[in-house]
Amino acid sequence: MGTAFSERLLDAGYDLLVQNRSRQKAEPLAARGARVAASVGELAGASDVVLTSLSDDAGLVAVAAEVVAAARPGTVLADLSTVSPGASARVASAAERASLLYLRAPVSGNPAVVRAGNLAFIVSGPRAALDRAEPVLRAIGPTLHYVGDGEQARIVKLAINLVIAGLAELMAEALVLGESSGVSREDLLTTMGDSAAGAPFVRYKTEPLLRDDYSATFTTTLMGKDLDLVLEAAEGAGVQLPLATEIKALIRSAIEAGYGDDDFMALYPHLQSRSDQEVLR
Repeated sequence: MGTAFSERLLDAGYDLLVQNRSRQKAEPLAARGARVAASVGELAGASDVVLTSLSDDAGLVAVAAEVVAAARPGTVLADLSTVSPGASARVASAAERASLLYLRAPVSGNPAVVRAGNLAFIVSGPRAALDRAEPVLRAIGPTLHYVGDGEQARIVKLAINLVIAGLAELMAEALVLGESSGVSREDLLTTMGDSAAGAPFVRYKTEPLLRDDYSATFTTTLMGKDLDLVLEAAEGAGVQLPLATEIKALIRSAIEAGYGDDDFMALYPHLQSRSDQEVLR
């Protein structure tokens, strides 16, 4: 995702300074005109707006600590990761102590969506932070939903991922049902896409499913991580999410079966293989 974000900013003419824990991942961006910082601290100290995109809570907390230690007062730290509200709140406190402006800005989309110019941001935090960062964010993606001044964006992003995980499992079950009853996969997916159930996610996943292509746009392991965050947030709020609990168990089963690095739509071949095993018994 970070590479796709950076490409959009370079295309928009921004003077871009990048840093990655694996330096070789930054080299293609350097070839396109980005400058490569030797450390997070070097980048933070030289930037007015710092964007971070990390895979989990630990990554965000560690990188944010380096930003907070090196950034000038008034710098905007905008985090585009999907992380827990608790970890994000700890970063917010550290940023406030250092007189930084902290924006929660998780995204809805994948690298292909970014490159097509269709990314959406879910944003919360101080309005002053949004005012400063908004032109940068809109250079990456045109849609921005401001949902509050605290950790609301974290909850909204987790809620969206919960719905997407549910759609993936329901599509998998629908396909297993249809194909076992003699309906072609293409006919089922095309009809489903044109029906009341035809969410953008259904249409987006149709072509890869027809090719049995499970190259990861978002891995099964990462979806499992996000469902852990969903259930953690639910526990903190004192609410029950029975379907989320069941989907998490199904995701865990797919990971244990070897689909962890595949796209989370691998819920379908996993369910298919389980169904085949049941028939053989």
